[in-house]
Amino acid sequence: MKTIILDPGHGGSDPGAAYKGNEEKTFNLLTALKVREYLIDKYEVRILMTRSENKTMSLTERSNYANSTNADFYLSIHHNAGGGTGFESYTFNGSVPAATLTYQTVIHNGFTNEIKKKYPVIDRGKKRANFHVLRETKMPSLLVEILFIDNDKDLSLLNNTGFRNDTAMLIAEGVAKALSLPEKKESPGGQLFKVIAGSFNDRKNAEDRAALLKQKSYDAFITTVVISGKTYYRVQAGAFTDKARAEKLIAELNKEKIEAFILTEGTGNGTAPPPEPPAKDVTILGESLLKAHQLNEFVKTINNGAPLLGEYYIRYGKEYGIRGDIAFGQAIHETNYFRFTGQVKPEQNNFAGLGTTGPGVDGASFKSPEEGVLAHIQHLYAYASKEKLPPSHPLVDPRFSLVNRGSAGYWTQLNGKWAVPGTTYGQSILSVYRRNLAHALAEIEIQKKNIQERLDLLE
Repeated sequence: MKTIILDPGHGGSDPGAAYKGNEEKTFNLLTALKVREYLIDKYEVRILMTRSENKTMSLTERSNYANSTNADFYLSIHHNAGGGTGFESYTFNGSVPAATLTYQTVIHNGFTNEIKKKYPVIDRGKKRANFHVLRETKMPSLLVEILFIDNDKDLSLLNNTGFRNDTAMLIAEGVAKALSLPEKKESPGGQLFKVIAGSFNDRKNAEDRAALLKQKSYDAFITTVVISGKTYYRVQAGAFTDKARAEKLIAELNKEKIEAFILTEGTGNGTAPPPEPPAKDVTILGESLLKAHQLNEFVKTINNGAPLLGEYYIRYGKEYGIRGDIAFGQAIHETNYFRFTGQVKPEQNNFAGLGTTGPGVDGASFKSPEEGVLAHIQHLYAYASKEKLPPSHPLVDPRFSLVNRGSAGYWTQLNGKWAVPGTTYGQSILSVYRRNLAHALAEIEIQKKNIQERLDLLE
């Protein structure tokens, strides 16, 4: 398997080019993460990154790291400045490995020929320069400059998510073609079932989850996805062409008290359709089936220190006509069983991730756990109903007015609307709720058995 190093230029205290509040280091990282995701999802390849967060790294640190890995290719991703416009690429202007110029031609031409079919991008040509990361790296190396951050027309494209995704895809395809990367094999139906054992805003939390999986003898690696400018770190524990094998791994992980879900990708033509949502008739509006104590007892099977919020979810759910027991499952999903391993901290009493709209945005805070639950229920009400709020409580949800009222009648319709990741957000909530139901049912069976034994003693 070939190894590729992606190097998002600048970072940390070095912003690179800056213009109208936009910083090159951010565009570099967003593009590199997307290139990485595309290559890992589609090809048999090992991807390493000089940085995967807003981190300061010297040029020497980058080249030393690259040279310590025995990598097959080094790609440095930048965005230009200086009043020009367009795309250009660079190789070292001295002696280079034989494959370097060939790789440059394939990647450069592949990008420019395709991108200008959709966007007004000028080809500034294939160039050579005495850049440190090109001169000091031992493997074939290429540096790309994607448009000009200080050109208003270029900047409007760089702030267009569709353009950035297309750019990353074309660069990734160019890399794959240049290095003859083998495509991942798919099932006859074209589907790949990925087992995701955690998705986090904080990379450190993802690394901790991956370390836990490896400690328990499971494979694990971290992939990234950027949605609405927000980066998520997914911990992938396996990928199968046989769904039964993926489901078996999920069952094993659940026994280890590690929450996981299946991310289905791919069809015969290589596109990724949205997965068929299970229990798609489960509405957000409705009555709770579980009792408060059943919610509290379930969450404590995973986190014995979890706050006792079951009463609030059932009570406010009933007042607003929301299925409070499923809302509790959503809170579990958002907070990782109230362990708060993501962006929100326990003292915020924010159990639904309200207001965590991007990196560095910590979200809303509430004065008490009860108020935090009320805000959560009110936000769900905004999505599920077009009616006025019940007058019994003041509005405490700071984002209520930002919701497209009535746009999500079912839990799975929260996909892409609430703080995601991916297209399985609602399914993940229902998966937690299903486990809560199963736990409650098992407890009821034990109670029934105990009652029957007592009856037998009295006969």
